[in-house]
This record gives sequence, C-alpha cells and structure tokens, in this order.
Amino acid sequence: MRQVYSNTLAEMTEKDKRVIALEADLMGAIKTNDFQKKFPEHLINCGIMEANMIGVAAGLSITGRIPFVHTFASFATRRACDQIFLAAAYSDNNLKIIGSDAGISSQHNGGTHMPFEDLGIMRSIPGVKVIEVSDSTMLRSVLKVVKEQKGVHYIRLIRKNAYKIYDERSEFRIGKGNLLLDGHDATIIASGIMVYESLKAAEFLREKDINVAVVDMFTIKPIDKELIIKYAKKTGVVLTAENHNIINGLGSAVAEVLSESYPVKLKRIGVKDRFGQVGTQDYLKKVYQLSYLDIASGIEELLNK
Repeated sequence: MRQVYSNTLAEMTEKDKRVIALEADLMGAIKTNDFQKKFPEHLINCGIMEANMIGVAAGLSITGRIPFVHTFASFATRRACDQIFLAAAYSDNNLKIIGSDAGISSQHNGGTHMPFEDLGIMRSIPGVKVIEVSDSTMLRSVLKVVKEQKGVHYIRLIRKNAYKIYDERSEFRIGKGNLLLDGHDATIIASGIMVYESLKAAEFLREKDINVAVVDMFTIKPIDKELIIKYAKKTGVVLTAENHNIINGLGSAVAEVLSESYPVKLKRIGVKDRFGQVGTQDYLKKVYQLSYLDIASGIEELLNK
C-alpha cells in the first residue's frame, strides 16, 4: 500500500499542483521519498512533531492547497487529536490525514505504536469522514475521491503485504459499503485486514453448509445504514470484524445502527479493550482473536443461540 500511496500522490500532483504532502520524518516508511525526488517542492517534512504538522497543513488548506498528511496512526490521532479537532475540523479546513500501521499491522513497533483506538477518536470528531481501506486498489481510488471532496478525511491503512480483494476496475463511494459475498444465514461486516479474514471464514463455514454474506464496510463514518439494515433483515444475525478495539470502532458503529433501527443478534470480533504488544501479525491475530477461525466460531455461536 505504501508504494501505491506515493505513486498516487505523484499522479494527483502531476495534474493538480495544489496537492502537497506532509510527513513526520517517515518518508522511507511510506515511500514518499520517491515522491519527494519527483516533486521536491510538494513535500514538507515537519519532523517528529505531529501536532505541529496538522497546524501547518491547516495553514496550507487556508491558502487553497490540498494537504495529504501522513504519520503512523497512533500519532496521527492520539498525539494530534486537539489540533485535528480545532485547526482542522472546527475551523472547516480541508485535510486528508493518512494513518498507517493500523492495529496489529504495526507488529514489531509494539504497544506504543499499535493503534486500537484511532477510529474511535476520529469518528467522535464532528464532520470527519473515517475510512479504512482494505487493499491497494481501494486506496488508489479513495485517495482520488477524497482529493475532490472538501473537509477532513481520516484514511487508515497498513503499509505492507495487503491481500488483493478488488480488481483494478472497481469503484468505491464514500459512505457506501461493498457486498463481496451474498448469503442468507448470517452477515459479516468487516473492515481493513479483517475483510480478507472474513472471506476465508465464509469459505470455511460454507463447508459446514453455513451460508454467510460478507460486507466490506470501508467507510466507518458516515456508515452505510441502509446496507446494514437490509442484511440484518435478510439474515437476522450480524457479526462485525475489525482490527481495532471493539469499543467505539466498527462494531460500535454497527451496533448503534441496529439498536436504533432493527435489533438482531450481534457479536463483535476485535480487540477486547487491551493494549498492543510486539509480535508478528500472525501471532497477534491469535493473541487478539482476530483470525478467520475466530470469525467462523463467532458466527456458529450466534447461530446456536
């Protein structure tokens, strides 16, 4: 995904010189050192001062620029929360904030760099659109879409080794979920790396004659209420899967929709109010119960109630 981010920035800047990238000394981590070589006047390295970087981006927005601000998700949200609230959202500025190394994909950077709360922080700020991309095709498309939309967008992603979900012709609408697999027994609503795990879980369950629908809910806010309610009515059972704390993330957002509009049996697969730790992604999936087997087990539990 990091190479796609850098390449798409370059493609957008080629066509529109208002685009400008801001970094907190992480050009190598997200491959924008390649972008910097091509467009040296369109990248500002603000150093390891993430809160200040948001202020710089807000100032650039006021001058008519379109700033794309990147740092690790933990620092893009926890460390810069007040600046995002005041300088970006409250002041009605136009910032595209990219938070990389989402959840367990931070791996060996450990608990200090492992964000399980970033989606919750960002979706609680008025007017901010919150997106978690599931593969590089979606990232390329979403970057181009949000460039044309005014306002504050938070895009959560992993930097490396994303599984391919979509073909190159796929199109995406902010605020609309994507139905990847239809089914009638239960519905899995997932985001980010958990989309791939959910598809694997659906395949596993099919061998047990359990037919599940899989929805990629890549826009956490505004969430696709219509699609959630449609499949709650169709299947009567909903499971959410996220690489994030189950508190105030995708699971909470779906629960809010269902409790107000169409209550059904619901289970949330995600991090259960814990801090991060060092480990490989496969190891961390087991520790935090984020694997396709945990999703499948959750569906069976719901169906047996």
